[in-house]
Amino acid sequence: MSERERRGGRKPGALPGILAVVAMAAAITLPVVLLSVGGGVSSHEIARLQASGYQIVVSGPGTAGIDLAHQRVGQIAAIPSVGAVSPTLTRPLDLRGPGGRWVPLLAEGIIPSAYYATLGSTASQVFSAPPNLGDPTDMIHYQNGSYAGPVSPDVLVNTTLAQADHLTVGDSVTLAPAANGSGAVTYTVTGTFNVVASLFSTSGNYGIYLPLSNLQVLTGLARTGPGPGGLLDAADSIHVGLTGTASTSPTQIARVVAALHALLPYYGVSTLSQEASQLEGAASILNGFYLVLSSVGLAIGFVFLTLVLVRRVEAERREIGIRRALGLPSRSIAATIVARAVLLGGAGALLGVASGIGTVTVLARVGSAPVQAASRLAVFSPVQLIALGVGALALAGVASAFAVRRALRLPLPEALR
Repeated sequence: MSERERRGGRKPGALPGILAVVAMAAAITLPVVLLSVGGGVSSHEIARLQASGYQIVVSGPGTAGIDLAHQRVGQIAAIPSVGAVSPTLTRPLDLRGPGGRWVPLLAEGIIPSAYYATLGSTASQVFSAPPNLGDPTDMIHYQNGSYAGPVSPDVLVNTTLAQADHLTVGDSVTLAPAANGSGAVTYTVTGTFNVVASLFSTSGNYGIYLPLSNLQVLTGLARTGPGPGGLLDAADSIHVGLTGTASTSPTQIARVVAALHALLPYYGVSTLSQEASQLEGAASILNGFYLVLSSVGLAIGFVFLTLVLVRRVEAERREIGIRRALGLPSRSIAATIVARAVLLGGAGALLGVASGIGTVTVLARVGSAPVQAASRLAVFSPVQLIALGVGALALAGVASAFAVRRALRLPLPEALR
């Protein structure tokens, strides 16, 4: 046996094929993870928008950008087809329970009855019953802008905080704008609520609900001074729910939006359908970005598979030469190489899909709270998974073309030596 045969005539072992499968699998794993998690989060947030009990959002510039919130409730409620008007204010506070430790959290000020009405089908996931925060309308303490009425010192805490600080209904807690206790007020826990997990809000977050007027006073957003000119009555946004068929009628929604623009010319007015469309557009852009990012890995897998196939042709050159000398059709030789490429590419695609699903499953259990929340929302679309598999097979087919070309161009005298 010649030195050339000893060096080039020996068939390569299984290791290159295994490495090619692993390379293709790694290239498929990344898009499986990105597309499933990104698509799941987008679908979940769109579903939340569609399931909410309000259709229109009024917003102001910056944080707490809406003033005269209580007054605007009555003004907006007078618009035909409007069924519920819920201003909300979110501010950071510190809470001290019976254990004595200060806990930073986000407090949401609401008008209890209006807020519950605009939660829609998600209300049952958050509250087991309408929120128990004293005056359902929050107008008694507000008292026409004087904030001199009787205060309802009631607070709802989420179940995560209640478990962590061993809080139960009836416990007294201290709320303050800062952990040093300045401006602290004593409240009574009147109930708990659940947290609906999403990318932006996870079960690990601490939060409380209290009447809107109470939070405004605590954070200095009720009045800035004496007299009508000092009235602030701030909120971050106002959610507007429509009645009956108006909630699903684009014409009726457009009419209410026009009325809100006329009533509140200096505020932004948007519909949830607009937000859903924007979210869908952003999701499409992200999916495109994910595919572009994944194409780098796919390119590496493709190059590696091509090299393995060409190397295999070099190792089998004598066998290929003999088959060609016996008059075996070129298509038969090509079919053998293509079948080998499809086998490697298909195995890589199957392993990559399984690896991607496994990766997401592991992240949903051991990742950080935001990662777990996002991973649990993952959606493994059969269409996308099949498309990735078909793409891997297509790349394998292209890779085999280089190997076929090399096999059919081998000079017979050299191949048979």
